[in-house]
Amino acid sequence: MSPARRREALYGLFFISPWLIGFLLFYVFPMVASAVFSLMDFQLANPDEAAFIGLQNWTRLLSDGTLHLALQVTFVFALITLPIGMISAFLLAVLLNSKNLIGRDLLRVLFYAPTMIPLIAAVLIWSQVLNPSDGWVNRLIESIGYDMSGGGRLRWLNDPERPALVWIAYTFIGLWGIGNAMLINLAALQGVPSDLYDAAWVDGAGWMRRLTNITIPMVSPVIFFNLVLSVIGLMQYFIVPWVLNGGSGDPQGYTTFYMVHFFKQGFVFQNMGYGATLAWLMFFIALGITLILFRTARYWVYYSGELES
Repeated sequence: MSPARRREALYGLFFISPWLIGFLLFYVFPMVASAVFSLMDFQLANPDEAAFIGLQNWTRLLSDGTLHLALQVTFVFALITLPIGMISAFLLAVLLNSKNLIGRDLLRVLFYAPTMIPLIAAVLIWSQVLNPSDGWVNRLIESIGYDMSGGGRLRWLNDPERPALVWIAYTFIGLWGIGNAMLINLAALQGVPSDLYDAAWVDGAGWMRRLTNITIPMVSPVIFFNLVLSVIGLMQYFIVPWVLNGGSGDPQGYTTFYMVHFFKQGFVFQNMGYGATLAWLMFFIALGITLILFRTARYWVYYSGELES
């Protein structure tokens, strides 16, 4: 390397050094430390008594019944709410992209506005909206003729007789916050070349044909991007069940999500060794799912101008 190139490289390293230092201190070092903790019996209350135990934390995963329940709850809930959220965000973007929609700019702001509210505050608001006694949802249902007297009152967040109601409630909360995905889809829709629609219209293609043959293929990279982020987000689903149900798992274990189990093991029971093992397990699961998504993307994601190999 010539002196000029070496000097240029040193300048570059100097200017990115704050990022490199932050990356090493706040990403690489904690990951290495957690990998070491996963091989130890490490209690936060007694850090001086930490001892190396090899793979015992990893073998414990096989007999942890709560972990198996948490994985089941997390994946089943993801399979239910992921298509609903993805389709709703996309169709909402299509609606808000229509030139014939009255008050389009105002509606865009209104649908995006909930994402500006801090998540904890939003969850607390929803806890009152879903209140079984005087919540807006129950009042709305009662106003259309549903009998809320006696045992007919819907306890959205903790109904032992109808435990699946809590997943419906969580889906409501998720749909309320689809503004980010909607905005990303909207930006992608506005980037689709208009001449494609003009050519399809001349050929007699209807709205549905244009949507399926032009719109969806052209914005499929953005749909894929939202899909990956949504999957990773659902694997880390924590704040809503922790705030609304206190991490108890009620009703009947329907809110025993993976991250709730991880948080309780690591920071409530202070078993940091086993908590680190759970964190690495989720890392491998999320990595595996992401790799599968990228592997299958070649069959349905279209990149404009890409040459087939």
